[in-house]
Amino acid sequence: MPREIITLQVGQCGNQIGTQFWSRLIEEHGIGADGIVQDFAMDTVCDRKDVFFYQADDQHYIPRALLIDLEPRVINTLRESAFKNLWNPENVYVDPSGGGAGNNWAQGYCSAVTKYEQIMDMIDREADNSDSLEGFVLTHSIAGGTGSGFGSYLLEQLSDRYPKKIVQTYSVFPNDADKSDVVVHPYNSVLTLKRLILNADSTVVIDNTSLHRIADERLQLNNAISFSETNAIISNVMAASTATLRYPGYMNNDLIGLIASLVPTPRAHFLMTSFTPLVIKGHKTQIQKTSVLDVMRRLLQPKNIMVSCGTKKGVYVSILDIIRGDVDPTDIHKSLQRIREKKVVNFIPWGPASIQVALSKQSPYLKNKMPYKVSGCMMANHSNMAQLFVRILKSYNMLRKRNAFLKQYQETSMFEKDLTEFDDALENITNLVEEYKAMQGSDYINWGLKQHHNRLQQQQAQQQQQHQQQHQKPQQAQHERDQNSNTMNSMKHNFKF
Repeated sequence: MPREIITLQVGQCGNQIGTQFWSRLIEEHGIGADGIVQDFAMDTVCDRKDVFFYQADDQHYIPRALLIDLEPRVINTLRESAFKNLWNPENVYVDPSGGGAGNNWAQGYCSAVTKYEQIMDMIDREADNSDSLEGFVLTHSIAGGTGSGFGSYLLEQLSDRYPKKIVQTYSVFPNDADKSDVVVHPYNSVLTLKRLILNADSTVVIDNTSLHRIADERLQLNNAISFSETNAIISNVMAASTATLRYPGYMNNDLIGLIASLVPTPRAHFLMTSFTPLVIKGHKTQIQKTSVLDVMRRLLQPKNIMVSCGTKKGVYVSILDIIRGDVDPTDIHKSLQRIREKKVVNFIPWGPASIQVALSKQSPYLKNKMPYKVSGCMMANHSNMAQLFVRILKSYNMLRKRNAFLKQYQETSMFEKDLTEFDDALENITNLVEEYKAMQGSDYINWGLKQHHNRLQQQQAQQQQQHQQQHQKPQQAQHERDQNSNTMNSMKHNFKF
């Protein structure tokens, strides 16, 4: 039985990525832009459309997706596109005011607080229509207002209302500080990262800096890069990383199976990706030989990884290669042996680790359209991911030490009293950076036990403090009553005198 997944597209970036993703999925499953299975795809194929789609009464397929935005521009464009009849109109939410979040995390978050009941009703309806819901996939950006703020609140609500369901995010991280369009993106990023750390089970990191570099090098656009190209790259990664769910093989047939092999501890769940060969509609790309060994080598090359933190330093915690195409399993074993002999990859010293490989079928409807025989997508957990967070913290500290642009946050109800939310988020990210650094050493397990022991002590100290405060309140109240009684008696005595 397929395990259903509900996709949440939040904000401008999330909806643009989601549109590219769905356009890719309907191609792979032989579905038209109106949701009707095309004539050439009528033959029975062992795919699982039901993971991401469901059938309406008239037999056309509808994505299990919610489209959410606080300003109407992007969603109005989708309503006028070729996919206007694909989505369920009841699953589209646009704020009636249409003002957006102004690239402000706090505005997006506070807007979600007032509107979440309507959104959660939509999510509950989709969940109730699922036979065996496995989890949620969120697409968003962490730098803007709606994707970061509204998305953060949704993450909190999902973990609270559906604690046993998997939550995976495809999160777009901003450009370097000097190239970003949003001046307050360090604030937004830090606040969103706290929710990604605490409320997501897996976060696939898509770094805008690397995306632009890859698009420029592979597609040779001479810096004329638009969102269309970068979103198409992300949709390729999303489609490839979910291929084993939709075209199942012997392993990794569900979301939890994918994540379990990649995430060793709950907090260190930030994954880097790479994809090869890169082919985008409308752009000519020269494809070299695509043998299994060649694909697996290229997936490990830093120039193909979509996070600008490098892999020469640090260690891999886990690697999963999803290989698509007609592949002989013996080629997989030979390729793994060659990579192991050349010592291309450095793994953690404190546990067993190796490159895991999942084989997935290529869509039969795209076989003749693809200019390659074999393609691959890598999902990996690497200790050097901490460098990305360090850069975000550095940008944040540069703004915070000058208290720059804080007024627009203090005007919201969440920050009108104080800015402790920033400090709490900063602490969570700093702890995560320390954990990724500790992973590089052989004493990581003992380090984790010490951290767990320290957290327990802190919790006990807080509980004791709360207990003392509760115990002191009755004593203070009794002391005040005694004082009032003594005062009244004194006044009576003076009056009689």
